[in-house]
Amino acid sequence: MKIHVIVDDSLEETEVFIKTPKLDQEILAIERELRRSQRTLPLYKDNTEYFLHVHEILFFETDAREVIAHTKDDMYYTDLRLYELEERLPSSFLRISKSAIVNVKKIFALTRSVSSCLVQFQDTYKHVYASRSYYKTLKARMDEEKGDLE
Repeated sequence: MKIHVIVDDSLEETEVFIKTPKLDQEILAIERELRRSQRTLPLYKDNTEYFLHVHEILFFETDAREVIAHTKDDMYYTDLRLYELEERLPSSFLRISKSAIVNVKKIFALTRSVSSCLVQFQDTYKHVYASRSYYKTLKARMDEEKGDLE
């Protein structure tokens, strides 16, 4: 697969073209991921509906029967369940426990203990815990992200 990036400052927004000899599952997956990465989610706080870009969100967690979306400075509520969010969010989001989904690209530090793993984010006091059963998947994804930068 060849990838070309062409910078054109006359464009008002980014355009992505995919040229392919045939439409297969790989191409459909790429298209689906591109569409997911541009998504905004309807989130609620008090009586106001906000439309935040998914990349602003640090993590989602459940509290009783509510799902809360955490950004660096605030928190919002969503009507979606975690399993519904997993289906709609880009691949940068990962389930880390029965009650949390995290944006892997926003993780600053992982501190492992016997029973769980503390997930911390830069420039905020907010944190979330990854359960022991999800730790290997989280660590593998973090290593993958690190590999993308090298």
